[in-house]
Amino acid sequence: MYKPKRRERFRKYLDTEVQVEYKACLYFFCILFFYCCYLLVQKVYAASILYMAEMIVSAYIMGYVQICLLGNFDEAECFGVKEILSAIGCTAVYALLSYVFGWFDKRVGVTLGFAAFLLLGYGCLFLVNKIKRGADTKRLNEMLSAYQKGGGDGKSD
Repeated sequence: MYKPKRRERFRKYLDTEVQVEYKACLYFFCILFFYCCYLLVQKVYAASILYMAEMIVSAYIMGYVQICLLGNFDEAECFGVKEILSAIGCTAVYALLSYVFGWFDKRVGVTLGFAAFLLLGYGCLFLVNKIKRGADTKRLNEMLSAYQKGGGDGKSD
């Protein structure tokens, strides 16, 4: 009995880690994209590795916050008040970090643009996840229908 509980905890841990990796990669890409665009506009063609390290660590920490504390809000069924407040809160933290670490040279206008970009990113990710869930549901329903037509009714004899 001890081993199944241990195995289940390990599976839950792995599931959380995969979700955090997914979020960290997506949000790091969004942050890095904005940062690189910011540099390109200034005709700067080299990015700071230190800033990129700060960005990825921030994305990982925020991934844990989103999953463990905020209920994985960007993968919710609907984007209600709780999800909007969570997105605004996470965006505020990212914007504050970008300002404190100087990713955008502590320019308030650019930091506000970054915040708007991240809010748009949260909205887009919500829509992508919703579309993905719909496609997964359709595929599972088709598989169930094919299984049922194949002679199995889902009941064991």
